[in-house]
Amino acid sequence: MATRLDRTQVVDTALRLLNDVGLDGLTLRRIAKELNVQAPALYWHFKNKQELLDEMATEMLRRMIAEYTGGREGGAGGAWQESLTGTCRALRRTLLGYRDGGKVFSGTRMTDDSYAAPMEAFLRELTGAGFTLRDAAHAWWTAYNFTIGLVIEEQSVFPEPGAPEERGPGSRDPAYDLGDRERRLAGRYPLAAAVGREFFGDFDRNFETGLRIVVAGIEASVRPLSP
Repeated sequence: MATRLDRTQVVDTALRLLNDVGLDGLTLRRIAKELNVQAPALYWHFKNKQELLDEMATEMLRRMIAEYTGGREGGAGGAWQESLTGTCRALRRTLLGYRDGGKVFSGTRMTDDSYAAPMEAFLRELTGAGFTLRDAAHAWWTAYNFTIGLVIEEQSVFPEPGAPEERGPGSRDPAYDLGDRERRLAGRYPLAAAVGREFFGDFDRNFETGLRIVVAGIEASVRPLSP
């Protein structure tokens, strides 16, 4: 007797296939084939691909919460700056574990309230540090969108999933050949040629630099009150 298909099986299979075929190649038909069922069987659980992507993004978040709860990178329980940057680091590392993880996560809707408890704790930490709720929301929203945007750009250059330290010499998309870019631009646009290595060379450095800029901007513009 065949095992009854459930949402968890579908999502786990979709996340695994995502690493093989990417977002564009991920279809309900392909997932059904992997599960050895007919495509209509999936529509009992997901009406369309967007509903599936919403559940995949939610599962990514659940996994991140399970991994980092109680030991958030950057210093849980420390200064708000450490908590903000640590949470962004955890988010980036999680999304880099999935091919096109940034695109999948961006613009999707959570399918349950699993995000609420860590969000509540994080906002309490910021408001406890003297932020108004509005300023805390703006601080997090800015840092969050910076992280998502950078991951999307990073994964266009390095499409294979995995941590940055695991990247091999051939992991860069050939379309982002920095030497070729410099040769094409150097004659007429020397600054635009040189800046390519700053944009697309070291994403770890770019990410950490960007986080420092975001935090400095928050410190300069929001100025949390003494709790």
